[in-house]
Amino acid sequence: MKVIKLLLFVPFIGFLGFLPFANKIEPYVLGMPFLLFWVAFWMVLSSIILTIVYRFDPDNKGCDEK
Repeated sequence: MKVIKLLLFVPFIGFLGFLPFANKIEPYVLGMPFLLFWVAFWMVLSSIILTIVYRFDPDNKGCDEK
């Protein structure tokens, strides 16, 4: 497995690993309860991480064939 693909475990750990610690209503962040903010934050961060893995993965360097 390529080292860059290890980044794919970060959202999994963030969503599920730390979810019990984030399971609270207070404090409100950006007008949202903390748990809702936590899930939205990891959704955005997951998209960014997937983009980084796609750009830097050596398996994606080939040309697109149609």
